[in-house]
Amino acid sequence: MVDIEATGGLVTGGMIAGAVEKPTGHAGEAHTACSDCGEPVSGKFCSNCGQPTHVHRSLLHLGEELLHGVMHFDARIWRTLPLLLLNPGKLTREWIHGKRTRYVSPLAIFLFTVFLMFFALSFGGAEVVRSQSLDEQLADARIAVTELQTSIAETEARAAADEPGAAGVLTGLQAGLAGAQGRVKALEEARTAAPRPDGLQPGSWQAGLADSVRDGSFHVGFGDEKTEEKILHKLANPDFAVYKIQQTAYKFAFLLIPLSIPFVWLLFLWKRGFTWYDHGVFVLYSLTFMSILTMAIGILGRSESWGTSTVASLLMLSVPVHMFAQLKGTYGLSWFSALWRTLVLLSFCVLTISIFLVAIIVMGLTG
Repeated sequence: MVDIEATGGLVTGGMIAGAVEKPTGHAGEAHTACSDCGEPVSGKFCSNCGQPTHVHRSLLHLGEELLHGVMHFDARIWRTLPLLLLNPGKLTREWIHGKRTRYVSPLAIFLFTVFLMFFALSFGGAEVVRSQSLDEQLADARIAVTELQTSIAETEARAAADEPGAAGVLTGLQAGLAGAQGRVKALEEARTAAPRPDGLQPGSWQAGLADSVRDGSFHVGFGDEKTEEKILHKLANPDFAVYKIQQTAYKFAFLLIPLSIPFVWLLFLWKRGFTWYDHGVFVLYSLTFMSILTMAIGILGRSESWGTSTVASLLMLSVPVHMFAQLKGTYGLSWFSALWRTLVLLSFCVLTISIFLVAIIVMGLTG
């Protein structure tokens, strides 16, 4: 059986190779004959083979070619990004209508930003699953005990006054207090216990999951016995399982394109004049914006400075605004038509992301 992750890497690599555009750059001074095919030339490019008539041999140009090879990184990126962020409808509409030489192609910029997003989040982004330290968990558990004790005292006073239902509430609170005190005791014991041989933090979700897998209390009802063993093997090392899921998400990020296009098509099912290609361009530029937004929010999530959570929340609000502007500008819609399509498309986005995440988790744990 072909390895799932290898397949994902192969497909992604092929898409990147297909999206790389032939660099143009500056041709330099014109020569009288093409250094490649030997044809006489009078301009900056050979009319026979298209090669620049001046062959650069400087270190600076080598760096330029490197950036070109990644994403044709020239002045077009500075025309594409501002429109993508501030006027996505115009950018999408102009690309669809053939005004393409001034902009980076939607596929190239999508693949580049997805790569950049995963790279940035790997080194500077927010944790995928945040794990509280033992001290934080213990502090929260003690606060819970204090709050329950206060509620019990208040409820006892109500029960003494023969308030209806107070006795039943008191019984439930007392049971909750016993559980909270038990958790405090367990956390205090974990705090003084010897380090785990697997290096996991005692009391963390990773340690709890690993213990459940190893003692057989965690069951997987998916696929055949071999598949279940493969999943349990990865879950026994939760951090490794999360890493595999992240890598699978990067390699198969392109699946968001075919998953999204049909939903956009449904919004214009009865409206003529738009093709599947048009919807594909819309989806690519929209996903590129979401990648940039995710990267920004993820990096902000690492910062402990005041106001970062507020900024992150405001950035999240930009999603429906950007979607509305792109729909209205791309398809020439009225305010009402763009508004209801935005609301429906947001629902479709939740469904698409849910399908994608389930697929990624399954492939990451079984691959």
